[in-house]
Amino acid sequence: MKNGFLKALSEGRLFFDGGYGTALSSHLSAGEAPEALNWREPSAVEALHREYLAAGADIIKTNTFGINALKYENYAEMIACGVEIARRAVADTENKYVALDIGPTGRMLEPLGDLPFEEAVELFAKNIRAGADGADLILIETMNDSYETKAAVLAAKENSDLPIIVTNVYDSRAKLMTGATPEAMAAMLEGLGVAALGANCSLGPQGLVEVAERLRAATALPLVMNPNAGLPAVKDGVTVYDTSAEEFASAMERMAELGVRILGGCCGTTPEYIAAVTAKIGRTAEPCEKSRKKCAVSSYTHAVEFGKAPLLIGERINPTGKKKLKEALRSGDIGYILREAVSEQEAGCHILDVNVGLPEIDEPAMMERVVRELQAVTDLPLQIDTGDALAMERAMRIYNGKPLVNSVSGKEESMRAVFPLVKKYGGVLIALTMDGNGIPETAEGRLAIADRILSVAAEYGLGAEDIVFDPLALTVSSDPRAASVTLETVRALAQRGCYTSLGVSNVSFGLPARERLNASFFTLALHSGLSAAIMNPHSVDMAWAYRSYLALSGGDTAFGEFISFAEKNGTQAPISEKRTDNPAAPKSTCGEGGSELHRAVASGLRDDAARLAVEALGLKAPLDIINDDIIPALSEVGSGFESGRLYLPGLLMSAEAARAALDVVKEKLPASAAEGGAPIILATVKGDIHDIGKNIVKAVLESHGFSVLDLGRDVPAEVIVSEAERVGAELVGLSALMTTTVPAMEETVKLLAEKIPECRVMVGAAVL
Repeated sequence: MKNGFLKALSEGRLFFDGGYGTALSSHLSAGEAPEALNWREPSAVEALHREYLAAGADIIKTNTFGINALKYENYAEMIACGVEIARRAVADTENKYVALDIGPTGRMLEPLGDLPFEEAVELFAKNIRAGADGADLILIETMNDSYETKAAVLAAKENSDLPIIVTNVYDSRAKLMTGATPEAMAAMLEGLGVAALGANCSLGPQGLVEVAERLRAATALPLVMNPNAGLPAVKDGVTVYDTSAEEFASAMERMAELGVRILGGCCGTTPEYIAAVTAKIGRTAEPCEKSRKKCAVSSYTHAVEFGKAPLLIGERINPTGKKKLKEALRSGDIGYILREAVSEQEAGCHILDVNVGLPEIDEPAMMERVVRELQAVTDLPLQIDTGDALAMERAMRIYNGKPLVNSVSGKEESMRAVFPLVKKYGGVLIALTMDGNGIPETAEGRLAIADRILSVAAEYGLGAEDIVFDPLALTVSSDPRAASVTLETVRALAQRGCYTSLGVSNVSFGLPARERLNASFFTLALHSGLSAAIMNPHSVDMAWAYRSYLALSGGDTAFGEFISFAEKNGTQAPISEKRTDNPAAPKSTCGEGGSELHRAVASGLRDDAARLAVEALGLKAPLDIINDDIIPALSEVGSGFESGRLYLPGLLMSAEAARAALDVVKEKLPASAAEGGAPIILATVKGDIHDIGKNIVKAVLESHGFSVLDLGRDVPAEVIVSEAERVGAELVGLSALMTTTVPAMEETVKLLAEKIPECRVMVGAAVL
């Protein structure tokens, strides 16, 4: 059966089952998790499996969604039990499949949370090792963070050869909690090699139509849609949903029309819902497409596609010819590098090159550190630029998205070292048209190397959409024909449908007025079909060349971008005006204005914020720093978050920067001003191990100077009330994620109202 699933997926439409937590709720006590029934009442779980199969489901999920080693010491036995129950249910059926169901850990990964990436990978690996032998496929579902999604997929790839399906949770703006768009998830998951991808939980099927449309446009992989039965409400202590089975089936019919390959349900979808879907929608479907069409890289928020408008790759984080960056790398001054990144993003780059290669430093360790830190302050995709295979792998592994990787060459050893990394981790490769014999002097020679690279890449399942060729810009001062040969190669590759990139500034080494020459060469390359350029985004000449080309080539509708750029930079901007090598303090990612401390907090630069707070104490009173700099910056970030211009990672990193500044300033506050009232108590209620929402609230409260007592996860009502009484709390915040733990939240609120009626309560939960 394990080999049969992919064949069945290629031949027609398949149907998942529905939600287990809600369907089994009548068997659960308050705060009890559905997986407890695997031990206590396995017959109820098996009966539900059989009901879904009778309703027409082809794939049933094991009742293991909430099980992991953080929550249960006997997680392996519980998972094995859940898989065994599912196998019994399908034992007397044909062409039915068991999906090992894996949900989120309940914790947020570093740098936004406290769970290290490799620990997350191992948590998921434990589940997979415990249950893969009895399953036909692995379902990674209800993931609301791209980074945790990647950790789970890597764990599945490294511990099983089963097909992997991934479904994420999208909000009403078609984004994950941490900001990823459908296009970003499609790029990353396609690169990681999953069998199918899509969405689950979230909204009702009507609310996920846009997500389905955008995923279908972004990838040729089979799509999966397992929505909720609409939005939940609690009536008389029972959770109900606002979409009937017939309404659900009608909305899912639209999903099928969009080409969704696997249809099913999540919270609130009982066997009645699945029966309605299978009765309305047939299994016949168009054959799956065989090839991908997009050449795209991604960050944790968005994808950047090659082949549309030419892309700008910022070159500033590369030590070649940059004395101050070399010093920063040697001394470990990551703040300098982060400021460069923020500055390049503000200058309009689409991708940031990251090269930390110096002979006297540990390049693999530094590359991993810099990539990790950069992703905390910028949401641009990164180009991992290194000739060290170990540095490349360490960076690709912890990268949150699908990176651009620079580079591979036509040398046999280079291809054999790099292609497996791209196959495992996903990525788009920069391929240099050079081999062991050097760089050919003719376009024909470089094209022959490109053909060889494509041929070897195909052995690893990589296609032309995974590769961007660099025809190599050489300095014209040593060979006057160098530029013309490079441009000829760019044109030939573009005519073949290949994508290209160039390090534009290489052309002018050894000559005066380099910026003028670079800009002219850049324009010629764009006209020849160049897809992307590694360039200095602070060069006014290069910026004018880029904006002018877009305006003249029809890539700038109604000249809107050109006019805006001209208004900001002046129509008579001086030639070759160039920013100094020392990056200025960053501007806010949400807006402009404010002090350097204000901008550091808004940009999430923690170390800069602490340093600038120390400097500010020599000029201003502590309370003035808080009121004039820190709080306005947080308000600006909050407004950006609410309006959708800033995503959760930016909010949390700004909170961290504010807290670093506050820690400095509080030391100088008068004792009376520094003393606060009773702490605010936060807790995740009994039966629920998910503390992401609670931790977000905690970070924001502490960044504003509030004292917070965090009681953690799975906290009984009696403990919360006892602690609130002990510290004299005036406010208690309760968090939950699962539908099944809402009753525990209600129980806690009632007990607080009874024991401490003067204490206010705030609650947060996905189902609320």
